[in-house]
Amino acid sequence: MTSTATPARPTAFSAARTLATAARVLRQLRHDPRTIALLLLVPCVMTALLRYVFDGSPRTFDAIGASLLGIFPLITMFLVTSIATLRERTSGTLERLLALPLGKADLIAGYALAFGALAVVQSALATALSVWLLGLDVTGSPWVLLLVAVLDALLGTALGLFVSAFAASEFQAVQFMPAVIFPQLLLCGLFTPRERMHPALEAVSDVLPMSYAVDAMNEVLTRTGVTATFVRDIGVVAGCALLVLALGAATLRRRTT
Repeated sequence: MTSTATPARPTAFSAARTLATAARVLRQLRHDPRTIALLLLVPCVMTALLRYVFDGSPRTFDAIGASLLGIFPLITMFLVTSIATLRERTSGTLERLLALPLGKADLIAGYALAFGALAVVQSALATALSVWLLGLDVTGSPWVLLLVAVLDALLGTALGLFVSAFAASEFQAVQFMPAVIFPQLLLCGLFTPRERMHPALEAVSDVLPMSYAVDAMNEVLTRTGVTATFVRDIGVVAGCALLVLALGAATLRRRTT
């Protein structure tokens, strides 16, 4: 009598499996120069374009430049991560990986680590360009500004991993952007202070993570030190990123149906 052996499923999170997954994703990205260019150059180009749009009004650039320094990386990381993860699933790579002793948590953490590393580089380039070349005037430390930009990019990564589970094609992954990103962009306080919005919209904005990302950037823009409000804001952004990553692991599918 013969029996078919079922692949052993991992019983606990493994740092070694997570690092191996992250290394594989980075090796693949190394051979995709267009994605690398989108991740690293687009936020810098958009920030530089914004600076010279307001060339005659540098204070306007100072007022919104810090906020967009966090928003641009969030949007690009969302797009690239959602499409890259979906491509792994539609090509069958994800199904083959999950047939190995590799848990969903290991896989999601590996993707988050790989794209998170790129997010650090992306945010560092955009912050350095804004502060030291484009003359963005911030009262707080540029290093704190970089911290917020990195957290915003990691939030975009987490959101991209999460929504990729609900898309059946790359086109559908892009379609999630108006549903997930645009409402946050309109309500985050970038265009008008949130307290001036209709009370219903202000209440909605209070539960959107991008609102706290913008608030944290504004704290760095106007405060010399780290305030309790700033700590709260970055705590909310980091907590939302972790929560969305956990949801991404729970909803991860082997294949596209």
